[in-house]
Amino acid sequence: MKRILICSILILLFQTAGAENYLINGGQTSTIKYELTQNVVPTNGTELLKLSFVVPVSFSSPTYNQTISGYSLNFNPPPSNQTEETDKRGNKVVRVEWKNPRQPIDVSMVFTASNKTILQQLQSTAAFPVQNIPPDLRDYLKPTKQVQSGNSGIAGRAESLVQGVTTEFDAVQKILTWVVDNMHYVTPPQQYDALYSFNSGKGNCQNFSHLAAALMRHAGIPVRIVNGVTLKEPYTIKTPQGEFTFKMGQGRHSWIEVWFPDLGWVPFDPQQTQLFVSNRFVRLEVGVDNEEAVQDGTVRWRQAKGVQGKPSFQEAIEGNFVSDQVQLAMEKQAYGPKNMLLTPKVIAKFTPVKVETPPPPQKVPTDQLKILQYTRKLIFGNLEFPKNMDFLETRGPAQQETEDEYAMTKNFMVETAEYVTTKLNQYAQVFILEKPMKLAYVSLALHKFGGSGQIWLDLMQDENGKPGSIIATSDFMSLEDVKRAKGYDWVNFDFTKSDLKLSPGNYWIGLGFTGSPIINWFYTYGKPVGPVEGTRYKGVYDSDWSGALSYEFNYRVMGYAAQ
Repeated sequence: MKRILICSILILLFQTAGAENYLINGGQTSTIKYELTQNVVPTNGTELLKLSFVVPVSFSSPTYNQTISGYSLNFNPPPSNQTEETDKRGNKVVRVEWKNPRQPIDVSMVFTASNKTILQQLQSTAAFPVQNIPPDLRDYLKPTKQVQSGNSGIAGRAESLVQGVTTEFDAVQKILTWVVDNMHYVTPPQQYDALYSFNSGKGNCQNFSHLAAALMRHAGIPVRIVNGVTLKEPYTIKTPQGEFTFKMGQGRHSWIEVWFPDLGWVPFDPQQTQLFVSNRFVRLEVGVDNEEAVQDGTVRWRQAKGVQGKPSFQEAIEGNFVSDQVQLAMEKQAYGPKNMLLTPKVIAKFTPVKVETPPPPQKVPTDQLKILQYTRKLIFGNLEFPKNMDFLETRGPAQQETEDEYAMTKNFMVETAEYVTTKLNQYAQVFILEKPMKLAYVSLALHKFGGSGQIWLDLMQDENGKPGSIIATSDFMSLEDVKRAKGYDWVNFDFTKSDLKLSPGNYWIGLGFTGSPIINWFYTYGKPVGPVEGTRYKGVYDSDWSGALSYEFNYRVMGYAAQ
């Protein structure tokens, strides 16, 4: 039986990485046909249904520019009433309502976004503390319910990070470096505010944005929250070692804009980019936090007394790239965070953040591995993902605003997954062991859509930081034995028959298949567990795993550690 190595799994048990600051230059220019469709089905007894939308506007900054044209917003059936206003943050808000709706409501928003990201050398002479902040920006310095910049813990951390700093860029890069290294992406988190993020060290895009904003605001730097969407179109950046491919889920996203006296408002994605965002971002709404920036996509309704239930809601976002030109290159620097942070070159006074590279794990000889006692259960991996979730129906929980009036706001639950049973690319991911273990099972967060055939996992050696020869193969699994669910769940692959006792070191795992299975594998933004270059890909006919991916697949490793 011919094996085709397709996907990957594991990552770090303990993180071992050096500095991961990358200077990036070049540009992206795209024309995007954007369409958002919604379907709302009111419950019986609904007396009034309200929807609100924010009209996207053109935006210009030193690095990211968005030009909007051909905007239209259509409803079927037509609303009973429609109004338009500009709120105090400059958002253009459309509000529509239906009285006594008795049939499903379809919404279509379409427009063309001409997006350009230009990454050239920037220069900033802005001093720190920041001077001459206009009065109309003072709200972006204040604490809010979700951006608790006055909290003593957050305040103390901000003050320690910017101690001795004399330029705004230096203050910003020190704060962002700390956020990147002390937060890891999980969805959904228990809360979305900055204090929860600060205390737990985890969250989704809202948490990254709120925490970065809280630290910067306490330091006297104006920051506003941006809501919009990201598109799933991947793009590749050239590096001296090969190619690095970036891809985000298609759906709602939150990021920030930071104000510089000499640059104006400049976008940052606190999960991974400094002083820019990709042109795969479509900017919609701004506010002081994500509790205020809720105009786009909110559903409100009033229902008769005693009526139970809530409207059902489905939303789909599509972005068709009519044209797309990408010429980007990046090079790793000897300073910066342990996790990846991309930034254009900046001419400004700053002190690079130094990171020490820990020594690699020490290997254990094979004869010694055989006599160790493996009795302590061990489970680790990139474990947090939204199980069995239907992403078309995700929406925030209904909140009661008055006795008979309710609201549901947009959420940021985005399906991030790769179609892994494809014949175009093969994927592999590393895990790093610090101590000897006996491997029993490996689980992947998969969603079966259909097809037929068999799947299995290959465990591979590490050869110069890339997948090498196969060490062992799991039991083969018929696709009929993989349950079909609404969303993603663990699928277990059995290695117990191989009696694998692994020495500390690096290993790779890939998903193999025969037949025609249709399977997606869920991934997490960034690298919450593993090293930056720990997820790789290549074409099926290529021999070199020269491509790297910016995200990390969700996986679970189970076995026994040596006592």
